[in-house]
Amino acid sequence: MTDAFSSTKQGLAEAIELSKGKPGKAVVHEFGPLDVKKVRAKVGMSQNEFASAFGISVSTLRHWERGDRTPQGPALVLLNVVAKEPEVVLRALAS
Repeated sequence: MTDAFSSTKQGLAEAIELSKGKPGKAVVHEFGPLDVKKVRAKVGMSQNEFASAFGISVSTLRHWERGDRTPQGPALVLLNVVAKEPEVVLRALAS
């Protein structure tokens, strides 16, 4: 078996155990509600700058800031990382 196959097999086994409610080695990250406008203000960017820097449409950003919609999935993860380490994310995206 290749390392990639073994790793994938192990990950799937852990995911199955977790889905059955059994604690295991899988790490679960849970993110709560986020004030997107506050995150943007912390970074010190306009809506256009923030949207452009992080690959978000301005329209979507406005919906999030108004509370019409909430970020989900990868967008929520990205925004949580930006909230904690904006300089690191900006530096990584500039590379």
